[in-house]
Amino acid sequence: MNNNEPLAYRMRPRTLDEYIGQEHVLGQDKILYRTIKADRLSSIILFGPPGCGKTSLAKVISETTKYKFYKINAVTSGVADIKKVIEETRNFMINPMGKSILFIDEIHRFNKLQQDALLPYVENGLIILIGATTENPYFEVNKALISRSMVIKLEPLTDENIYQVLQNAIERKDGLGEYNIKVQDETLKKLATISNGDVRTALNGLEIAVLTTNMESDGYIHITDEVIKNCIQTRKAVFDKNGDSHYDNISAFIKSMRGSDADATLFYLARALNGGEDPMFLARRIVICASEDVGMANPNALVVANSAMQAVHMVGMPEARIILAEASVYIATSKKSNATYLGIDKALEDVSSKETGTIPMHIRNAPVEDMKKLGYSEGYLYPHDFNGHWVEQQYLPDIMIGTKYYIKDENIE
Repeated sequence: MNNNEPLAYRMRPRTLDEYIGQEHVLGQDKILYRTIKADRLSSIILFGPPGCGKTSLAKVISETTKYKFYKINAVTSGVADIKKVIEETRNFMINPMGKSILFIDEIHRFNKLQQDALLPYVENGLIILIGATTENPYFEVNKALISRSMVIKLEPLTDENIYQVLQNAIERKDGLGEYNIKVQDETLKKLATISNGDVRTALNGLEIAVLTTNMESDGYIHITDEVIKNCIQTRKAVFDKNGDSHYDNISAFIKSMRGSDADATLFYLARALNGGEDPMFLARRIVICASEDVGMANPNALVVANSAMQAVHMVGMPEARIILAEASVYIATSKKSNATYLGIDKALEDVSSKETGTIPMHIRNAPVEDMKKLGYSEGYLYPHDFNGHWVEQQYLPDIMIGTKYYIKDENIE
């Protein structure tokens, strides 16, 4: 056992049969499993959260393919590294197959120029690209590369998947098999749950637990719930405030408020705060939801949301969580109406796309007396001079008479 290598590295699978998880794409009846087994792989982009097995899958492919396999990391590599791979692939003495597999970890880190450098060789089949990314490739990867690749989404591993990996790590000699370890199944399952789909986190936690726990008089290292708790303090949050999960979570937060589900609203708010989301960003989303989704059904919602945003700015975390919770639940439990949202969008579409006429002369301003001679404000009826403070009068341009933008719904009193 090479003790210099982390446990997570040593436990990477070498064959498809050793690979645990991702049955939705690696089941024996699935196309990815069949193409890897047959060594007929085409370019693929793997995306998913950290620790879900992207690099491990690339390692399996490197062990099973007949083609020369290259691995680079987009953080530390550039166009020169790509050119070197191309040159070696074209060199019959180095690579008689005339084709290579190039695995690029964190491919979203490549800029447009670096991604463009790959295109001709992916297109002509000289390079089979395997790109791995934690970001949504449809946002971060060149569209031309996407169109020439199969995009495969890997999911966080299940607790059962991670439990299996942990058991293997304790039993295998290249894992922790040379240590005398005693650990209850329930403790391993708790570790799997805390890691939240990230097998690397689970293995790192187990390794720290074993290496930092003294052997007892019975000759065993006892790994208890308390030991695990000290090695991994809290359940790992699958959340990147700058990444794809940021957009997914804020979308779920807003839609939960719009859908009047207070429990889901608090859940996604907690998820965002636990992941380090900016409280002011969340406060602004609440203000927007108050206007867009509550609107005239409860105009006070905008007042509450705006007050909450100011309070969050003045107070800061951790107390800001209470303010955000109160405001978001108020929005979630309010009656809803998007009448003003629909109305302004329809009006904007009209004024930007069609002839809408001119403002009637009688409602134009006449700050200079001589302007009245030209008809400005002539015939204007001051509503407060009439019963009920209202009078029949034209406000829309002639061509727009009869147009309705604000249509009250059943939630507007």
